[in-house]
Amino acid sequence: MPAREMVVVENVNCPGRTSNVDAVKYNAMKKALLKVLPKKPPGLSQREMFHAIVSHLSEDLWPNGSKSGWWAKTVQLDLEAKQILVRTENKPLTWHRV
Repeated sequence: MPAREMVVVENVNCPGRTSNVDAVKYNAMKKALLKVLPKKPPGLSQREMFHAIVSHLSEDLWPNGSKSGWWAKTVQLDLEAKQILVRTENKPLTWHRV
């Protein structure tokens, strides 16, 4: 059985720290996040973001949404580090696309 393809992700909160994650799940979650996050502020809160992605997730990858929150947060932090998403200073915090 061939090894699964991996993607290196960054964490905007821990500069220089990287992790390897499953490429299929990463790319699926990235697509879902970019679909639901608006292009302009104020954006979506974490709670709104996690709720909005559910209808865009594959049941094969996330049965009943299992672990989708962890994946959404991991991809969100990576996209922030890559300056594809922006975090606002609102309370609660919100995110939108660049």
